[in-house]
Amino acid sequence: MGKQVVQVKLLPTPEQAAALAATLRAVNEAANWTSATAFAHGVPREYALRQHTYAQLKAERGLGAQVAQLVIKKACHAYAAIASLVKAGRLQGKRAAKATSKPVIFRADAAQAFDDRCLSWDHGARTVSIWTVAGRMRGIRFIGHPDQLKVLEQHRRGESDLVCRKGSWFLLATVDITDAEANADPVDFIGVDMGIVNIATTSDGDNHCGAGLRRYRKRMAKVRAELQAKATKSAKKKLKARSRREAQAVKDTNHRIAKQLVTVAERTGRGIGIEDLAGIRDRVRLPAAQRGELNSWSFYQLQKFIAYKAKRAGVPVVVIDARNTSRACPRCGHISKANRPNQASFACRRCGLAGPADQVAAINIRDRARTTWAFVNTPNVADTPQPAAGTSDKLRTFGPG
Repeated sequence: MGKQVVQVKLLPTPEQAAALAATLRAVNEAANWTSATAFAHGVPREYALRQHTYAQLKAERGLGAQVAQLVIKKACHAYAAIASLVKAGRLQGKRAAKATSKPVIFRADAAQAFDDRCLSWDHGARTVSIWTVAGRMRGIRFIGHPDQLKVLEQHRRGESDLVCRKGSWFLLATVDITDAEANADPVDFIGVDMGIVNIATTSDGDNHCGAGLRRYRKRMAKVRAELQAKATKSAKKKLKARSRREAQAVKDTNHRIAKQLVTVAERTGRGIGIEDLAGIRDRVRLPAAQRGELNSWSFYQLQKFIAYKAKRAGVPVVVIDARNTSRACPRCGHISKANRPNQASFACRRCGLAGPADQVAAINIRDRARTTWAFVNTPNVADTPQPAAGTSDKLRTFGPG
């Protein structure tokens, strides 16, 4: 099973929107009180915290029984997240001390999870019914992409998060989708080379150009520098908003590219070969102007999107060693820095093969994916003859193993 989040937009009436806003304020105020209680009593675990807060959340805060449980769980998950970050070393020193020295605080409009006891879906009417502080609010309309709505209706499982963004209301629902049976015998592989100028280039010659996104990100970088120079409270607020907008643009682009690559591979019965780009920021030496682009581009995100979409479609993915994929000649195997006279071109110094550098790299990735797949999926059968009768046990067990 593969988990995915489906987002739908709510279209509440003014009365419904007011009730939803009041509900988020109420549950987050209750979550802050619950968090402070957990910190004061040193009980960040759910069962122990319930003994100190559950009755008060119902009687004094006016929450329903199930919503009270969800608020307690929300506070516990926040403390668990901080503990895991500290344990993993992602929060250290002053930042760790600051995070663990005071109670967790939730924003007044922070998202709140609702389960099937306090949120129900009517997919035929495209409406939801949800618990609010003003009572059960029924008939709230929702919209979404037809494909996403179909997935939501067939595979939704568990809780859904109520979210408010700039006055718009959304529900984020978790779905569990069964992965397709993996193709155990692909006819070939598609090599995918990832870069900054061209986001993804395939061994078939398909090029997913990143020119438009690069222009957008350069414009955002200029605006970001101006806002950082101001350093006012409003400038910092705008910086956060623009950062979210830029991240959404990159995520959308990566989703589109990954979907196209997987669709082609599924239709042609092939697998996908990609590079292992772990640690690329440490390995690659670039001019300062290009380092910013390299550090901001999300290669890992694109690879994760390809991997999960391919798994869902039953398309095998092979990750290969990225060394020298852009310097090796796919015809004669000659490896040299001189094979790359510039960023865009490849010209082998030995055999004269020439072409676009990104496509040559994608062909090398495809060839390595073929070899890796054949090696991993070919049984290792010993070719040595069986030992003669009377051979010692030590010699009998010696051999490929």
